[in-house]
Amino acid sequence: MPKPADTSTKKLISLAPDNWVQWVTNIPNIKAGEILSGEFQWISRETDVLIRANSPEYGDFLVLNELQLRYSSKMPRRMRCYAALAEEKYELPTYPVLINILQTSNVEIPTNFGRC
Repeated sequence: MPKPADTSTKKLISLAPDNWVQWVTNIPNIKAGEILSGEFQWISRETDVLIRANSPEYGDFLVLNELQLRYSSKMPRRMRCYAALAEEKYELPTYPVLINILQTSNVEIPTNFGRC
């Protein structure tokens, strides 16, 4: 059974999926496709929302959305792992997005999960 946060995140994104992927990727002509399952063979990621997207410049790719209340230093590694699992399952490049709802004090949040 989905968690309430999962349901509300999917609901929020489903209200305007094109606007959502344009906002998180900063690609103006991107189009959202279907919302895909973020569940993998041995891991259930109920808080992630995985969207198939397409843009004329980049073609088909995935947008992996993770909404967290507060930043955790474990997130860069987790995001890299889930992005890799999504790429393997769907055979598409993945653009991971982490959105932190509340600000944390004195913590530098990386802007690129590959260099953490």
